[in-house]
Parts: sequence; structure tokens; C-alpha cells
Amino acid sequence: MSEHSPLLPVPDSADSHPLVRRGRPALVDPATLVACALDLFVEKGYAATRLEDVALAAGVSKGTLYLYFDSKAALFAAVVRQGLVPALAGGEASLDSHHGSGADLMRELLWGWWRLIGATRLGGTRLGGLPKLMVAEARNFPDIAELYHREVMARGCVLVGRAIDYGHARGEFRVAGDPCTVQAVMAPLLLRVLMKHSFGCVDHAAPAGDASAESTDIAASIEFVIRALEHD
Repeated sequence: MSEHSPLLPVPDSADSHPLVRRGRPALVDPATLVACALDLFVEKGYAATRLEDVALAAGVSKGTLYLYFDSKAALFAAVVRQGLVPALAGGEASLDSHHGSGADLMRELLWGWWRLIGATRLGGTRLGGLPKLMVAEARNFPDIAELYHREVMARGCVLVGRAIDYGHARGEFRVAGDPCTVQAVMAPLLLRVLMKHSFGCVDHAAPAGDASAESTDIAASIEFVIRALEHD
């Protein structure tokens, strides 16, 4: 089997794990490994997560895990590239094909970001925990910080800046998409995500199951940002 095959047989030494059946090698989907890694990174933090933990959660041997990822940093890179980067590419494609108002473009991008990152909840999809993880551990792990900044933060800021420039060029927005404006636009949503994944366990003001109330609050935040960009 080629080393580039998306599915590889689990070695016989791992036959004690539930994914492996005797007599026929089991196949492992790398996406399963990445999903288990995401859960553990968000739950335990980058420093405390071991490759052994990921392998156990995925039901494979550590040796099988190493067939795909030779280090924890490589596994984290896969989490970022599979979970976040495709959404950025989708946002860039939406911007390139957009012909409507700047306000509608900003709504599309900001709502898209929130649905991917902000609307995720503990116990469900864990992508929303990545910003908190990076804030907590970036200084101690500069390699993964550089990766996240380059492939997510910088690219995302360029995307939002281009969207603001679009509205500015049409005479709809009062300012261009400079770095300070981009930060001001993204700060309310980002802060909400960080608070949810830190104090959400003790803050009962917005119950975890009240998605309708949360959507109403986010809609108000997005409209506030758009109104601040628009001319009086």
C-alpha cells in the first residue's frame, strides 16, 4: 500500500483495540485521529495532551498514529488545516464572487465565522476552543503559535480587511480595512468565544441550550459593527 493512501492497515500489535479485528487488518481514517486530537487539545490543553492519549481515544496503537503524524505539532497542524483553513478558503471565494452590498458581505463573513467557531459548544464540535487554547499556550509553544497566526489569524485578518475595503470602495463604509479596523470588527465576536470557553461553565446568564437567545445577541453584535462601519 502506498504511503499516500488515505487509509492504512492497523498493525497486528494493536489487535487489542476495538477498531482492529483479527484475520483482517482494520483501516483507520486520518480524520478520526484529527477529530480525537481536537477534542483532547481543547479539553486538556496542548501541553497536557499526549500522542498516547489520542491513539487511545481513536482506538488504535501509538504506532498506527505515527504512520500519519510523526509529532504532536504535526497533529495540531492537521487539526488547524482540516478544521479552519477550508473555511477561510470558502470565505475568500465568497468575497471574490460577491456583487452585493458591503454590509451583506460583512454579514455573510461574520456569521460564517460565528457558525464555525462561536456557535460550537463544549460537548459538541470543539473548534471554538482553539482560540482559547492559543491565547493560553501560544507563548509556551511558539512553533504552533506561528502556524496558527500564519494560517488562521493573518489570513483571516486579510479576508476581513478586503471585505471592509470592498464596502469602502463602494462608498458604503467610512473607513478602509486597515489592521486597527479589522481588530475592532473581530474583537466582539472573538471575546465572546473566549468567554464561552472559559467562564461558560459557571456563567448561567445564557444557558448552553438557548441557541435562539445566543443568535439574537450575535445578530445585534454584528449589526452594531456594520453600523459603525457605515456612513451616518
